[in-house]
Amino acid sequence: MKETTEISALLHLIDDPDEEVYITVSDKIISFGKAIIPNLEYLWENTPNEEVQERIELLIHRLNFQELQAEFYEWSKQDDPDLFHGALLVARYQYPDLNTTAVYQELEKIRRNIWLELNNYLTPLEQVNVVNNILYNYYKLKGSEISYGHPDDFLIHKSVEGKKGNSLANGILYLSLCEMLDIPVRIINIPKQFIIAYFEDDTFLDELPKDPSQKIVFYLDPLSGQIYTQRDVETYFKRISMPLSPSYFKPMNTKRIIQLLLEELSKCFDDIKTEYKRNELLLLADLL
Repeated sequence: MKETTEISALLHLIDDPDEEVYITVSDKIISFGKAIIPNLEYLWENTPNEEVQERIELLIHRLNFQELQAEFYEWSKQDDPDLFHGALLVARYQYPDLNTTAVYQELEKIRRNIWLELNNYLTPLEQVNVVNNILYNYYKLKGSEISYGHPDDFLIHKSVEGKKGNSLANGILYLSLCEMLDIPVRIINIPKQFIIAYFEDDTFLDELPKDPSQKIVFYLDPLSGQIYTQRDVETYFKRISMPLSPSYFKPMNTKRIIQLLLEELSKCFDDIKTEYKRNELLLLADLL
């Protein structure tokens, strides 16, 4: 943004020790939108004062977050929001300059490699075995247990480009690919697990039976592609001493999946210095 007299004056006031002055100045800077970020970055590079640099970093973060909020709002208002796009919006919270075009290109490469191995005569199990073989054997996709000390493991571009993620990120990648390939899998709400279910078909999803598990062929764990039967799942419920409920087998909708991703990612920021990130992520989750 061209540096006008007003902008120059505002930038010089970023280091003002009076907190009220700083709040007024920062709000005015934010009102210019992302176009002012290059000016702030130039100032950061030419400012030796670490405290001022921290203020500049926070201003840049606020500008990026302001834009991201607007994009999340637009995404949430769509009748059928795209899951992968939603996950990329989450990734951009941590990586505002993320090259999403490159991520989509890599996703398309993976999709094409799976598509080349599929045909109309494969059984459900054979279809999933093709997906698993490409993802976990050819691309060496690695799964990690959920750890709130590793926020990158929640981000979809790390699964796509780095071939490593936790059950949430890998599950969203798996589901996104299957949606592109018309394979009827859905993420379901099993307690303390992020599990994918292969349904008999997609046609009934708007009118589920009272017990959706009747339409599930098998289950799989997106960490490794491991297949589970209905009996395996029932055994799991016994082990955690929870009664089976039909609600656990109902497919999660796209907004709820992204909401869960935001809520889980927010748990990575639990100290005083990063508490604002947790609050912002929960604010985004509330938009959904």
